[in-house]
Amino acid sequence: MNRLRVLLVDDEPLALRRLATLFADIDDTEVVGTATTGREAEERIEALCPDLVMLDISMPQKSGLRVASDLGSGERPEIVFVTAFEQYAPDAFEVEAADYLLKPVRFDRLRQAVERARRRREQRDAVDRLAAMPQSDAPARGEAIWIQVPTGQIRLPVDQIEWIEAAKDYVMLHTATRSYIHRISMTALEVLLESSALMRVHRSTFIRPALVAGVQRLGRGLIALEMRDGAVVQVGPSYVKAVLARLGLAREPA
Repeated sequence: MNRLRVLLVDDEPLALRRLATLFADIDDTEVVGTATTGREAEERIEALCPDLVMLDISMPQKSGLRVASDLGSGERPEIVFVTAFEQYAPDAFEVEAADYLLKPVRFDRLRQAVERARRRREQRDAVDRLAAMPQSDAPARGEAIWIQVPTGQIRLPVDQIEWIEAAKDYVMLHTATRSYIHRISMTALEVLLESSALMRVHRSTFIRPALVAGVQRLGRGLIALEMRDGAVVQVGPSYVKAVLARLGLAREPA
C-alpha cells in the first residue's frame, strides 16, 4: 500500500496538533507539512504536492472553499474539509471533496475519510465511469439515485452506496471512493430504498448489513455497528431488534 502524504491546514494551533496526533495512529500516512492560512496552503500544496489535504474552511486571507475551487484539474490532491460548521457541506461537495468532517474530529470518521481519499487516488477512473453511464432511461426504484453535481447529474447505483447519514435537509451518500450530498428526506429515501440491501438503523442513518464488521455493546440494550471502512454507526433504540435479527444475532451480544 502506498504511503499517503498529508498536508494539514487550519488556523487554530490546537486543531493542527490534534489532527497530527490522530494521524500518528493511521497506518501508511505521513504528515508532510502544515499551513495556517489559505495563501500558505496554496504555497505548500504547490511545493509539497501532497496526496491529501485536510482543509479547514474558515481561515484568514482565503477560505478553504476558495483554495479547493482554485486548484487545477490535473494532479490535484484529494481534499477532506474539517470544520465546525455543517452548513458548508453542500459547497464542499461542489468542489469535489472526498469527505467533510465536523469538529471535534472523531478518529473513526477521520480514518474512514483517509481510506476513502486513498481509494479515490488509486481508483480515479471509478468516478469517471459513473459520470459516463447512460442517462437516457430513468432508474427503477431502488436501482439508482440521480445526484446533482456541478456539471449536471450523475446516476449513482444504489449497490455502490455503503452507508447514508442525514445532514439537516440533505443526506450524505458514502461510497468506497467518495461521498455525495443529495437533497431528500429520510422518509422519502426509505421508500426509494425499500427493495435494496440497505437498512435503516437510526432515524438519521442507513447501512449495508453485509459491510458490518462488528457490533459494540453500549449498555441498556443499545448497540453501535463497526463498519468495514472503520466508521462506527449508532443504532437507534427502536431499530436494535431488527438490526440484530438482520445480522443473524438472536439477542444482544454479550
